[in-house]
Amino acid sequence: MITALRAPDSTLQFLGDGYRFVSKNADRLGVDAFRTRIALRPVLCLRGGEAARFFYEGGRFDRAHAMPPTVVHLLQDRGSVQTLEDGAHAKRKTGFVELLEGSAEARLSGIAQSAFSEALLEWRGAGLIRLRDVLPDLFAGIAMRFAGIPKHRMQREERGPELWAMVENAGSFGVGTVSALARRRRTEKWARELIDDVRAGREAAVEGTPLAAVSEWREADGELLDSRTAAVELLNLLRPTVAVALFAEFAALALIRTPHLLDAFRSGNLALLDGFVHEVRRRTPFFPVIAGRARTDLDWRGDTVPQGTWTMLDLYGTNHDARLWPSPMSFDPTRYSRGAGDARHIVAQGAGDYTADHRCPGEPATEALLQVFVTLLSRVPWSAALDQDLAVRFDRMPAEIRSGVVLRFR
Repeated sequence: MITALRAPDSTLQFLGDGYRFVSKNADRLGVDAFRTRIALRPVLCLRGGEAARFFYEGGRFDRAHAMPPTVVHLLQDRGSVQTLEDGAHAKRKTGFVELLEGSAEARLSGIAQSAFSEALLEWRGAGLIRLRDVLPDLFAGIAMRFAGIPKHRMQREERGPELWAMVENAGSFGVGTVSALARRRRTEKWARELIDDVRAGREAAVEGTPLAAVSEWREADGELLDSRTAAVELLNLLRPTVAVALFAEFAALALIRTPHLLDAFRSGNLALLDGFVHEVRRRTPFFPVIAGRARTDLDWRGDTVPQGTWTMLDLYGTNHDARLWPSPMSFDPTRYSRGAGDARHIVAQGAGDYTADHRCPGEPATEALLQVFVTLLSRVPWSAALDQDLAVRFDRMPAEIRSGVVLRFR
């Protein structure tokens, strides 16, 4: 029988420590699954490698009514690939994979290298630079160039903050969320008008770019995607690219805390670069959980999970599970080469297969962007500002570094 927490409701505990909520209770109970209530709604909480496979593989769970409406509208929205299942999901997901693999990934890396190089030159001698203030706009520019958005249609001063607001406020509630939702509507309107203009021949889209491809995407029945859905999917390429700014800031924090790795990268020794980027993704507290609903009655280690059960998989806890990651709180890029961890088990962007399941197809692109960022950041002289608070706040989602990472470039 799956254990239930004694507390009648765990909402306040979850909001106060969302990243460690599942693992703390699971460790205390000595289990990988327990039941409780969030916002008075019954929920099954899972953690660990087996739980990740159970949740992501085999089409056992869907996303319908599984996440708060604010999160859905900011990060997914109706009709997007994340909300689809089975054949419709597979067809749409294939389109995303084709846009992000192979030569597209190399093109994205080239755009990023140019953008990062220009920014690092601008930051030299410019005083203290708080990365949280500059990285979202930088990644927004990279995202729009990669997507093939015509320069005169970018409106980067508006679009960049709007895209970042969707990420920054997705796990919060209040005035900031309301503002982010309003910004989301403006961004969606901009994308829909752009799609309409490309389809009508009023705007040119370069062949092979995401803008050109998404404008021609079709439903499973062969009908052209309506312009609103196509706009949503275009945003599902832009917004996650901007979200990599959060990983990039935590990458800079990792360089500050591991000066021996910074010295190695500065000297051109990139042997541990892949492992470094893996550890950044594993250790960064992005979103704490992902939720779904059981599509049929399921079996979890002999216990029945009834159809419709609201279920949350602990992402942060799974990425810090000692059974998968010996000394899980250690930032250790060498663990992958010596068999003390498998990068395929990192669930920061989902688990399972890129095409068949709900794992993010942009995971390799995320790693490529971080590799370029870390390499270039290591090559230029900088120092961390004194008296900054580099502790991580776990009381907001996504988590943030209290002062932000502040650097001085020389």
